[in-house]
Amino acid sequence: MVHWLPARLHRAALPLAHALRHRWRRWRKAPIAGVSVILTNPQGKVLFLRHSYGPPVWALPGGGLGPREEPEAAARREVREELGLTIGEAERIAVIEEVISGSPHTAHIFAATTDNTPVPDGREIIEARFFAPDDLPRDLGRTTASRLAVWRDWAALQQR
Repeated sequence: MVHWLPARLHRAALPLAHALRHRWRRWRKAPIAGVSVILTNPQGKVLFLRHSYGPPVWALPGGGLGPREEPEAAARREVREELGLTIGEAERIAVIEEVISGSPHTAHIFAATTDNTPVPDGREIIEARFFAPDDLPRDLGRTTASRLAVWRDWAALQQR
């Protein structure tokens, strides 16, 4: 993450960078990979975020894999960068093949828990809040909803 820019300027530049990245992916169609982390607290509530760019929806912590970066390392890095949290055990619960911005995308989905309070970075993340699984926000992103469905299926299998 770029920290030499003042946070306000960084937040202002992110929507443009997001739009350019979206168009680049549509044009290039190069395969990309990323991670999403379904982070719960001890009460079983799920953490959602609002980004300073992109659609105004609740999303999960996560992001892209760096060159030669392992998915679990990326999951830990994203949670640390976006929310200032260090997570303990992170279990990969699924790998999803999908299309994002017109490019093939491999999403590594992780489940983890925290008993700490997330602190949004104020640049990329402007809000972070825990929600009960039976009282989720209505404005979830499409990819977030699909990842939650995978997590629910995984959680149901764990209870058997």
